[in-house]
Amino acid sequence: MKRKIIVLIIVLSTNLSNAQNEVDALRYSQLTFGGTARYSSMAGAFGALGADFSTLSSNPAGISIYKKWEISFTPSIFSQTTNSSYNGKSGSDSKYNFNFGSAGIVGTFNTNKNENESGWVSWNFGFGYNKMSNFNNRINMQGPNTGGSSLSDIYVINANGFSPSVLDQFAEGLAFDTYVIDTLPGNQNQYFSNVPLTVSQGKSIETSGSIGETVISYGGNYNNKLYLGATLGFPHINYSENAAYSESSVQNDTLSGFKSFKLEQNVATRGTGINIKLGLIYRLTDWMRIGAAFHSPTAFAMHDDYVYSMSSNFSSGNYSQTSPNGSFDYNLNTPPRFIGSVGFIIAKKGLIGFDIEEIDYSYSRITSSSFSFSDVNNQIHQKYIPASNIRVGGEWKIIEPFALRAGFSMYGNPYKSGVNSDASRLSYSAGFGFRKENFFYDFGYVLTQYKENYYLYDPETNVNPVENKFSSSVFLMTFGTKF
Repeated sequence: MKRKIIVLIIVLSTNLSNAQNEVDALRYSQLTFGGTARYSSMAGAFGALGADFSTLSSNPAGISIYKKWEISFTPSIFSQTTNSSYNGKSGSDSKYNFNFGSAGIVGTFNTNKNENESGWVSWNFGFGYNKMSNFNNRINMQGPNTGGSSLSDIYVINANGFSPSVLDQFAEGLAFDTYVIDTLPGNQNQYFSNVPLTVSQGKSIETSGSIGETVISYGGNYNNKLYLGATLGFPHINYSENAAYSESSVQNDTLSGFKSFKLEQNVATRGTGINIKLGLIYRLTDWMRIGAAFHSPTAFAMHDDYVYSMSSNFSSGNYSQTSPNGSFDYNLNTPPRFIGSVGFIIAKKGLIGFDIEEIDYSYSRITSSSFSFSDVNNQIHQKYIPASNIRVGGEWKIIEPFALRAGFSMYGNPYKSGVNSDASRLSYSAGFGFRKENFFYDFGYVLTQYKENYYLYDPETNVNPVENKFSSSVFLMTFGTKF
C-alpha cells in the first residue's frame, strides 16, 4: 500500500466533530424522580403532599409543611441492563453503581401566633442535595451490516475536496493516518475507502456520572392553609463516556488487505448551573390539597475534555494514531418546567398523590462565544417536542408505625417523529417505612424501563438502527431523625 506521509502541523485545541449536539441537550434536560426512599417509592408524586426533603427539588412549598427539624440521609444502589439488537444479532451488558439519593437538613421556626389570629404559622429553611439523573450504563451493540455501509464512507464524504494536511484530527485525519481511507492516485483531494462492502460492525459504550442538585430552600406556612416555598438550585453535571466502535471483514479482502479497524472515543463533561424553583400548596379541606410549581430554565456552564484514537489491521501491518487532547467551553440552557398536583389524606392513615409535569424539550439551547450552534439548535427544535410526565403514588399505614407504599410514573416521549417515536419511560415503584416520633427508616425500590433506537453513524449511509431496551433498578434506604 503506497501512501504519502503527511506531517500534521495544525493542532486543533477545540474540535466539534462529535460533541455538543442535540443528544447532549436532551440528556441533560431529561430528569427523573430521585431523592429519598419514601419519595421514590411513591414515584415522586409529592407535589401537593410535601414534608419530604426531595420536594425541595420538585415543589419547594413542601418544605412549609414540616413541623419539626429533620435530618435525613439516603444511600442507594443503582443497576442498569441494556439489551441490544442489530441486524438480527443480540447483545447485552449491565453496570452497577453505589451512590447517594439525597442528604439534607430542614429547620422549622414557629411564630407562636395566637390560634385565633390570621398570619404566618412558621418559617422553614432547608439545605442539602438531591440526585436528579444517573448515567451509569454499559451497552454492547454488534452485528453484520447488510446494507454495504461503513463509517469510512462518512470519512470519505467529509474528506473529499481537502488535502490530507488539513483533515480533522479527531475524525478523517485519524482514518487517513491509519489507512482506513486513502487518496486517489494522482489526486490528493479525493479519497476512497479501504474497507470492503461487507463487514461486521460493533460498538460498546460505557457511561458514568450523574446530575445532582444542591438546594437552598425557604418557605412559609400561612394559617395552615397556604404553603409557599422557593428553592435556589445549583445542579452539577458529571458525565463520562468511553466508546469503542469497530468494523472487521467477514471474508478475506484481497484488494486492500483490510482486516479490521477500531475507533475509541473518550469524553468527560462537567457542568455547573443555577435555577430557581417556586411553589405553592393550598389546603382545600382537611383531606385534599392542590399544588403548583414552576422551575426556571437551568443555565449551565459546561466544559468538555476528549481524546480519540484509531487503530487498523491490514495484511501489510498494524497502524494506530491518537488525536490531540481536545477541550471546549460552552453554555447550555435547559427548558422550564411546570408542575400541577393534587393530594389526598385519608383518615390520617393514607396518602395519595398525583403530579403532572409539562416540559418542552425543544427549548433547550447550546451557545458559545467562540462557535455558532445555530445548526445544533435547529436540530433541537426540529427533533424534540413538549412532553407530559405523570406521577401517581400512595401510602397506607397498615399497623402503626409501619407503612406500605407504591407508585407509577410515565415520562413522555421527547421525540417529534421518526425512529424514536415511542421512547416514553415507565417506572414502577414500591417500598415501606418505619416511622416514630423522633426517627424513621424508609426503604424503596424503583424499576424503570424504556427503549430507544441508536444509529452507529449517519443513517443516510444506509445503516439500520440498533434497537436498545433499557431496564434500571434502584434500591434506596433513608435514615432520618426529627427533633
